[in-house]
Amino acid sequence: MTAITLDRPVPALGGFTLTYLRLELMRKIRNPRGLFFTVAFPVLMFFIVGYQLLDEPLTATPVASGGVSVAAYIMVSMAMYGAMMSATQTGASVAAERAQGWTRQLRLTPLNPVVNISVKTIAGMMFGLVAIVATYIVAMFSGVELSASQWIVSGLAAWLLAGAVFTTLGLMVGYMVPGENVAQITSLVVVLLSFLGGLFFPLSNMPDFLQVIGKLTPVYGIGELARSPLTGDAFDIGALINAVIWFAVFVTGTVAFFRRDTRRG
Repeated sequence: MTAITLDRPVPALGGFTLTYLRLELMRKIRNPRGLFFTVAFPVLMFFIVGYQLLDEPLTATPVASGGVSVAAYIMVSMAMYGAMMSATQTGASVAAERAQGWTRQLRLTPLNPVVNISVKTIAGMMFGLVAIVATYIVAMFSGVELSASQWIVSGLAAWLLAGAVFTTLGLMVGYMVPGENVAQITSLVVVLLSFLGGLFFPLSNMPDFLQVIGKLTPVYGIGELARSPLTGDAFDIGALINAVIWFAVFVTGTVAFFRRDTRRG
C-alpha cells in the first residue's frame, strides 16, 4: 500500500492578506459599543471639558499672544484615551475567539498564530488612529491653535505609544482570563489608569500619595511624552523609561499566557 501525502502549501506572509485585515476592521465598525468609547466618547469629552477652556493658557504665555490653551491639553488626553480603548479591545477579540473555540480551528489551518494577532493589532491601532484624528479635527475647528509640529508630534506620540503599550496589555488580559470578562476588565483598567495617570486632570491636583502612584502607571509616561510638544518641556527620559518598562512587562506577560493557552490546546 502506498502512503498518500497531502502537500498543503504554506501561504505567503504566514496568511496575512488585506482581505483578512479588512474583515477585522469591519468587525470593529459593526460594534456600536466600541465605536462610542473609541471615537465618540473622546470627542464628546473634549466638548464637555475642553471647549470651555480654549482661552485658558496652559503655560505662562497667554493664548492671545500665541500660547497653548488648556483645551489642547484636554484634546491630547482624550485622543490618547480613545487610542488606549481601541488598543485594549484587541485582547477582547482574541479572548472571544478562545471562548468560541475558534483559535483551535485556526491552528488546523496554515494561518500563522502570530499573523492572526498581528492583524488584530494593526486593526486596533488603525481604529485608534481614527479616534485621534477625529478628536484633533474637532478640536481644530473648535478653535485650538497649534503649530504644525505640535499637531503632528503630539498625535503620533499619543497613537504609537498608547497603541504599543495598551495593545500588549489587552493581549495579555485576553490570554489570561475567560473571553466574556475581557472587555469589561480592560475597559475598567483603562479608566482607572487614566484617572491615576493624570489623563483626565493633572497629578498636581491629587494627594501626594496618589501622585507617587500615578507616576508609576503606564498612562503617566505616555501622557507626558505626548503632551510635551504643547508645554515645550525638555524630553523626559524618565517618562520614556516608564513606557518602555511597561511595554516589556506586558509583552512578557502576553508571551507567557499565550504559551500556556497553546499548551492547553
